[in-house]
Amino acid sequence: MKIFQREQYSLFGGILDWMLTPLLLLWPVSLALTWLVAQGLANQPYDRALEYDARVLAKQVQQGQPQFSLAHALSHNLRTSASDSVHYQVLDPQGRLVAGEPDLPRPPWTDGERRNGEVQLYDAELRGVDMRLAAVWAPMGPSGQLALVQVAETREQRSTLATEIIRGVMLPQFVVLPLAVMLVWMALARGITPLHRLEERIRARKPDDLSPLNFQDVPLEVAPLVNAVDDLLCRLNESLATQKRFLADAAHQLKTPLAGLRMQADLAQREGTSTQELKRSLQQIGRASMRASHTVNQLLALARVEGTGAALVKQRCDLAQLVIDVVRDSVPRALDKRVDLGYDGAEPGAPGVWMEGNPTLLTELVRNLVDNAINYTPSTPEQPGVVTVRLLTDTFGRVLLLQVEDTGPGVPEAERALVFQPFYRALGTQADGSGLGLPIVQEIARQHGAQVSLEPARVQTPPGARFSVRFPALPIQPSAR
Repeated sequence: MKIFQREQYSLFGGILDWMLTPLLLLWPVSLALTWLVAQGLANQPYDRALEYDARVLAKQVQQGQPQFSLAHALSHNLRTSASDSVHYQVLDPQGRLVAGEPDLPRPPWTDGERRNGEVQLYDAELRGVDMRLAAVWAPMGPSGQLALVQVAETREQRSTLATEIIRGVMLPQFVVLPLAVMLVWMALARGITPLHRLEERIRARKPDDLSPLNFQDVPLEVAPLVNAVDDLLCRLNESLATQKRFLADAAHQLKTPLAGLRMQADLAQREGTSTQELKRSLQQIGRASMRASHTVNQLLALARVEGTGAALVKQRCDLAQLVIDVVRDSVPRALDKRVDLGYDGAEPGAPGVWMEGNPTLLTELVRNLVDNAINYTPSTPEQPGVVTVRLLTDTFGRVLLLQVEDTGPGVPEAERALVFQPFYRALGTQADGSGLGLPIVQEIARQHGAQVSLEPARVQTPPGARFSVRFPALPIQPSAR
């Protein structure tokens, strides 16, 4: 139950609801319990007086004189009231009326439940009027047989006393309840004041201020929220710094081929340029444009991979088939560079080659590793370069191991961690590249729960390089056996 309905959830209103709703619900319950207690308190003195009247009348009956005057005794001993009427009845042991009201009801107890000298109380009606009765069994005459003595009283005074008690309790509650609501409101408003101060301090910050909040005066309950915001600001600051560095590096990388394009275009437009020189300039323009196009495509691929995140759609893939397709597509490029490109490993459809992944991204990963190996592997007719792609399976450990090995100069140990950074390229190399292939490989591997490692391919010179990617494989199914 909500006392205050709002379109947007309010912390202040929510706490106020939880505090006031039980209070307002318990208030009528408190009034009902007060009414019941008041009824019991109002009955106690009148019941004691009614018992006294019954004992007084029983003593008159116990005198044993059948000719006594009950009216005279009652006029002196039975109490009277201005608002309540009191009735009495005396029945002999045979149940005949001796004195009093003949219409008073009989007690609800059986003859076996008669108790000599003990007053018992019960409720009944007399001519449609609610009555409270006190009954006592008293010995009558020499025989000692028990006679029934009853005294009845209407309930007007009891109801009047109960009403006065209720009025005395309810009227203060009508004053205390609004006061309690106001005090709760004021206390809650004062309690959330630190949140308003925190809001003002956050609003006062400059748009480019991503430093942690580190507010020490916030309430203990808000501290986890402030810590979470600080963590978010730190990650956002790192992300913006990475983006700025990425854009700066991208602009620097694109500046070189664009400058080359402009220079070659200027050379081609000079007067007196021969046909041979013009053709050479056009070739340089073509190479520069291809380099710029490759850099842009790699930038788009890296942005697409990094932006995939939790939305990565995976399916059951045959990694061996994906690798063989990439190797087959890369053969013409390897032939142009006189590089011996080959595949060695598990066949498509073999046990243990299946994994959960995105086929497009996995193909991009393998292609970047193969292109990187072809680019950095020197090859001559006398000593052709060799690039070997392997896919090994471990059905017991559920691991798929992809290896791309080349006979190039390798990567020094001090630079092995740097080659996975965007735009980093090993010094002293003349190979074409944008420095984005390996960062793309690492990001795709991370999204597939894989690990990428780099190590020398062999001990002798040249050491070469071996890139290994360990993928989690799916368990072998009977259909794949």
